[in-house]
Amino acid sequence: MTPHHDGSPLYVSSLAPALGDTLTLRLRTDAAEQPAHVLLRTVRDGEPQIVAAVAEPSTGADVWWSARITVHNVETHYRWLLSGGAFDYVWLTAGGVFPHDIPDASDFVVSATAAPPDWTFGSVVYQVFPDRFARSTEELGALEAGPEGAPLPSWAVPRAWTDAPEGRGPNTPREWFGGDLDGVREHLDHVEALGAGVLYLTPVFPAESTHRYDASSFATVDPLLGGDAALTRLVDDAHGRGVRVLGDITLNHCGRTHDWFLAAQDPAAPERDYFRFDPALPYGYECWFDVPTLPKFDHTSERLRDALVHDAASPVRSWLHGEHGLDGWRVDVANMAGRLGSVDVTREFARDVRAAMAREGDDLLLVAEHAHDASGDLLGDGWHGTMNYAGFTRQVWCWLRGPDFHETFLGVPLEVPVITGQQAVASWQAFHARIPWRSLIASWNVLSSHDTARIRTVVGSAERQVAALGLAIGLPGVPMVFAGDEIGATGLWGEDSRTPFPWHDRATWDLDVLEAYRALLPVRRGSVALATGGLRWLHVGTDAIAFVREHPDETVLVVVARGQSEPVRLPLAAVGGGSVRSLFGFDASVVAGQVVIEVPSAGAGVWRVEE
Repeated sequence: MTPHHDGSPLYVSSLAPALGDTLTLRLRTDAAEQPAHVLLRTVRDGEPQIVAAVAEPSTGADVWWSARITVHNVETHYRWLLSGGAFDYVWLTAGGVFPHDIPDASDFVVSATAAPPDWTFGSVVYQVFPDRFARSTEELGALEAGPEGAPLPSWAVPRAWTDAPEGRGPNTPREWFGGDLDGVREHLDHVEALGAGVLYLTPVFPAESTHRYDASSFATVDPLLGGDAALTRLVDDAHGRGVRVLGDITLNHCGRTHDWFLAAQDPAAPERDYFRFDPALPYGYECWFDVPTLPKFDHTSERLRDALVHDAASPVRSWLHGEHGLDGWRVDVANMAGRLGSVDVTREFARDVRAAMAREGDDLLLVAEHAHDASGDLLGDGWHGTMNYAGFTRQVWCWLRGPDFHETFLGVPLEVPVITGQQAVASWQAFHARIPWRSLIASWNVLSSHDTARIRTVVGSAERQVAALGLAIGLPGVPMVFAGDEIGATGLWGEDSRTPFPWHDRATWDLDVLEAYRALLPVRRGSVALATGGLRWLHVGTDAIAFVREHPDETVLVVVARGQSEPVRLPLAAVGGGSVRSLFGFDASVVAGQVVIEVPSAGAGVWRVEE
């Protein structure tokens, strides 16, 4: 067995240490290939220090080494050095095993900042795009008004629930299908039956679009969604079921009809400081990706920080107040908030947001949208985690892509490539190495979202979709389900994926996929190993991969395949038990000291390992 360490409870004595705490760190090695010396190198105040590790008593196939360090800095970086015996000179970092000196970028990291709320790690997130999820009325035709007669704004183009979105064109942001928050509330039974414990709503603030990322106010809920009272009803009902509710907020920009931006047209107004006006710019002000309807905030402004984040009446804080409040935020394009040209205050801003939220409670979650490598933004006391497109989604899409999918690749203007299991695992390892363990397990494993193609369309079959779900529940991170994925909904790109949920036409549902979601998601919520346990790769093939998630209280084996493969054979000693009990999927047996998993098709298998 390759020497192994990660940030999980089996190897690190606390996931939430404080400054001054003593941590015990453990290393696992193969008894048949022992080093003579194991040293732990840590960095204190920028200066490397060496601590000798001690071998723990062992009579099994593994030898465990332990070393103790004091958490002296907010972020403590460390690595292992093995030498002598079966090893010449080997460094072990989060990036792997290296027989030569390497830079510190992939060192293990423990953080002394406040941890995400405990409920985060065992969560399953269900994403809802409110306009397309459910109407509180059963009327399927085009509506003339919103809930309780709320008038339609001039920008809205009414659609029947059974219509397909136009897709790409001038009406893309204006097509109004009439989904509302009471419609979401009326379908909480469905959310609960899936095993989801977190409901994530895309923005609910009034805007000039149905996506609502161009807010005209942060002070109220859009009347077209039912207004403030509808959100309160939804939150209260969800909380009564043990389901938490996350909001979605744009801290990088607002809409051009926002109260603040309208006030800022007066050069003498205090809100003028909230934005960057420059007559030399094409529209006279900075905007998000040159979209004039989305003026960008100036995060160097203390006035903006107060109004947006710090004040008790700020949107960041006010919607989290009390028992009727939201349970946290997903922050839209968080990687861009505070970045503009020579200005980069994103990490400082993230700390501000988290500190402001802490004044409302210590069990609130802060997740950042981040479309590429988020590692630089996940250190310290800012975002708890990210929507892990770069370090999870891309690898799933590339490994499991179906032959008929020819759309572009998550920001790259090329067709999604096809890679091997070996390439997928190498990429996961590279991204995992740059993210502190606690941030990794708080980040979301996204298969698809309102911004992307549907996972079913990407992979092309129900069997491969189940394989994708196996990865989402099995690999470190919090699984996120975009509403409709669980019934096999299809879509080639973001707007095409926002087709209204067919509550009226259950004949279109893929019931086999729904059954798999209802089986696997509760397994994930009920497993401490899948929530916070460590990760060891046991088999990495072109078409099938196997790994275990290990916690002091539980070990879970996961096998995922993209197609029929030779049986996967794993030494029982490497799996870590005397038997395996099936929780889902593929058949397995124990034969002559091996776990043998039959792989007749694409799909997934999950087993609890027992002594």
